[in-house]
Amino acid sequence: MLLNLCTNARDAMPEGGTLTIKTEPAELTSDFTIAHGYGEEGRYIQIYVSDTGAGMDEKTKDRIFEPFFTTKEFGKGTGLGLAIVYGIIKQHKGYITCQSEPGKGTTFNIYLPVIKAVTKEIQQIKPPELAGTTGTILFAEDEDELRKLTRQMLEDAGYNVIEAIDGTDAVNKFIANKDIDLLLFDVIMPKMGGKEAYDKIKKIQPDIKVLFISGYPADFIGKYGVLEQGLNFISKPVSPTMLLKRIIAVLGNGA
Repeated sequence: MLLNLCTNARDAMPEGGTLTIKTEPAELTSDFTIAHGYGEEGRYIQIYVSDTGAGMDEKTKDRIFEPFFTTKEFGKGTGLGLAIVYGIIKQHKGYITCQSEPGKGTTFNIYLPVIKAVTKEIQQIKPPELAGTTGTILFAEDEDELRKLTRQMLEDAGYNVIEAIDGTDAVNKFIANKDIDLLLFDVIMPKMGGKEAYDKIKKIQPDIKVLFISGYPADFIGKYGVLEQGLNFISKPVSPTMLLKRIIAVLGNGA
C-alpha cells in the first residue's frame, strides 16, 4: 500500500519536492460518516501520505481508484496502483480519502481499525520430567556463554558437569577425572576438535560414550568423520528437552 502511494508521489514531483508519511491514532465520529457518506465510528490508526507535487483536479480525483485509470504516459503506469491500495484498505475494513488541487500537491488519509487484542494469562511451560538424568558429563564447548547456559541446564536436570573449553582441555580433564559417563563434544573447536579429542580419549577408555553437537551443516562437518562412523550427533540449535532426551538415549538409561 505504501509502496504504491510513494511511487505515485515520486512521479508527481519530477522536479523534486517533499514526501511526508506519518501515523497517529484517530477517532472516527458521526462527523466523518456524514461528511463522506460511509464509515463506522470507532478507534482507528490514521496513515497520512502527502506530497508537494502537481496535484489533481476534481474530475481526475473522482476516478483515481478505478482499475486501469491512469494519468501517466503510455508505458509509464498500469493504472492499478491506487486500485490495489483501495483493495488492501477495504480488505482490512478501512477507509481512504484524498485531498488534492492542481499545483498544490496531494494528501491521502488512510484509516485502519484498531484491533482489540485478547490478552491471556501466560502460563509457564516446564520441560517434561525426564527419568535417568544422572551421571557425569564432560562437556567441551568453545563458546563461553553457550557452555555456561548448557552446563546450568544439565546440572538442573541432575547431571554432574565438567567443563572444557576445547579438545585439548577436554583430553586433559578426562585424564584428571575418573568415572566420566558421557562426552558431550562440539565438533569444531580451536586447538583440537571434538572428534580428535574423542579419538584420544577412546584409546584410554574404549567403551566411552559420546554425543557430538554442532551448529554447522551436515555436509560441512561430514569431513570430520563424525557422521560416516555412525557416531551420535545432534545439530544446534537444540531445545533443552531434546538434548536431554538424546543424552539419556546415548547413556542407555532412559525410562
